[in-house]
Amino acid sequence: MKKSTIFLLFFACAFSYVNAQVTYKPFESSKLGTTRELKIQLPRGYDNDKEKSYPLVVVLDGDYLFEAVAGNVDYYTYWEDMPDAIVVGINQYDYRYDDCLYSGQNSLPIETGAAFFEFIGAELIPYIESTYRTGPFRVAVGHGETANFINYFLLKEQPLFQAYIAVSPELAPKMIDYLPERLSNIQSKTFYYLAITNNDTESIKSMAQALDSDLKAMDNKNVLYKSDVFENPSHYSVPTHAVPNALESIFHVYQPISKKEYQETILKLDESPVVYLQEKYQTIQDLFGIEKNILINDFKAIAAAIEKTEQFEYFEELGKMARKAYPDAILGSYYTARFYEETGEPKKAMKTYQSAYILEEVAGITKDLMMEKADAIKADFGY
Repeated sequence: MKKSTIFLLFFACAFSYVNAQVTYKPFESSKLGTTRELKIQLPRGYDNDKEKSYPLVVVLDGDYLFEAVAGNVDYYTYWEDMPDAIVVGINQYDYRYDDCLYSGQNSLPIETGAAFFEFIGAELIPYIESTYRTGPFRVAVGHGETANFINYFLLKEQPLFQAYIAVSPELAPKMIDYLPERLSNIQSKTFYYLAITNNDTESIKSMAQALDSDLKAMDNKNVLYKSDVFENPSHYSVPTHAVPNALESIFHVYQPISKKEYQETILKLDESPVVYLQEKYQTIQDLFGIEKNILINDFKAIAAAIEKTEQFEYFEELGKMARKAYPDAILGSYYTARFYEETGEPKKAMKTYQSAYILEEVAGITKDLMMEKADAIKADFGY
């Protein structure tokens, strides 16, 4: 079978699976005086855990942009590079111009634009939150005119979203003043992603570049800002390039510790790498409302850093964390034994290695390895 045929079959299966998660719902809006169609994708396994809540991703231009976002969200959540999320698209095919209408004087929504703004904040979000198990973290995605429109929610005293993905925005004139001022002073953690392509119109490029310069000059630790300029995509294809980069940036802290993070950050820490690990997972809980169990991969990265820097005293706290996260696994006992072994308590180390025999093997740490280490200590010290 040719590679192209295999790819098409794989794409068709993946596409049908994603669509199997999607429902189409008419939503009658009193603010708009009409019915809008929503596309809603729930995470895999949504019905399996009735206590779990999920970040919400709201996609404007849902008639064409929803699939690009929903597919990437499904892909990244499958590999645990971002948390499971609910994706809601708003179809705007017949209403886009009216929905994005703003004043020529102050660049703020007026008339039908103001009604659409109220529709999202006062009707759509409350409906989604009352119908589905959403968490505290919300992402807004827009392209072109709608990429400008999502910024209005950021200008509110209490922003409706915590993350914004603006792709090739057709910015209102005063937006390049409003956004830097707002983001410079915002007190809550906010993620902002801006992307353009070299094939955008000159007006899109010039205004986005001016905005990018001002946002890069900001000094506000509450804002995580990232921008991209793509070389080849058209204005209409650039979302397929930008959305994956945006999701990776926004949910970076959720991802497993990478080789780059290990080498450039963890090995250079002045404080305990165990504290770094604790803060990483506390940030995940604070931002996304998710109590994520510490990954085995992340335990291994911190343990490797302890070994490399020979700061063996940190193994004690790491062992406690591993026992809490994986009480039936051998991991916590191994780290605790390493602490005793390297801090002058060989007898405690030997007994801890031996006691782990009934626990489950994990991360390449086997029962045979634990017994070998116990026997080596016994031979050295004659216990």
